[in-house]
Amino acid sequence: MLNDYLMAAMKIAKYQVLEDNSYFGCIPGFDGLWSNARTLEQCRDELLSGLDDWVLLGLKMGHLLPVVDGIELNLDLTPEAS
Repeated sequence: MLNDYLMAAMKIAKYQVLEDNSYFGCIPGFDGLWSNARTLEQCRDELLSGLDDWVLLGLKMGHLLPVVDGIELNLDLTPEAS
């Protein structure tokens, strides 16, 4: 499921070429996550690596993660009514 989530998030990534001809990448809804590299391939690789770390840290810290393509990783920690 985690891999499906990561791949779905990467499908909505946005890239642009900067003035210095490097590439900038980000994923809408994933605040603070971005990459910058000399080639588009390197930018994608760095964005995926950062995304993996971003998601794992978010899960560990209990942050609310974006739902992507219907995939939700958030844990429902509310106690069930008896």
